[in-house]
Amino acid sequence: MKINKGYIIMGLIIAFSFIFELAAHADEFNQSTTLTFSQPIQIPGQVLPAGSYLFKLVETGSDQHVVQIFSADSNVLRATLLTASAERRNATTDTVVTLAEQEGGRPDALVKWFYPGREIGNEFLYPKRVEKELSQDKQEAIVAKPAVSTVDVTGAGN
Repeated sequence: MKINKGYIIMGLIIAFSFIFELAAHADEFNQSTTLTFSQPIQIPGQVLPAGSYLFKLVETGSDQHVVQIFSADSNVLRATLLTASAERRNATTDTVVTLAEQEGGRPDALVKWFYPGREIGNEFLYPKRVEKELSQDKQEAIVAKPAVSTVDVTGAGN
């Protein structure tokens, strides 16, 4: 049986186009987002200094949501956090985070993170006592524009 070289070449072109297509959507798959905070921001278990951070959703193979936070250059893992699904009514074309304004000079707390175009996001899980306090604090959704990607935590009430 003789195989035509044209079929082999066509098969290779198709295979490479599938590989390229997967690579082009890698950021959307893990929802990779760089956010810059103008002031320190609290996440479960620690406070991140003002600066830029890379947020990524980790594929766990289960229903649990795990978010990793890296330095902006992705060289230093700052936190790995379990999150719960959070819903919103309408998806937006921009990243949206919800911050809770805390009293007593404490930094605002990161409560939710929504990737652009998604109605399901990630709600950060705090210890029960902290979660209760945050639910009573003033919360504000902040849109992080892609060109700027800066979340001005002063807008949340500080």
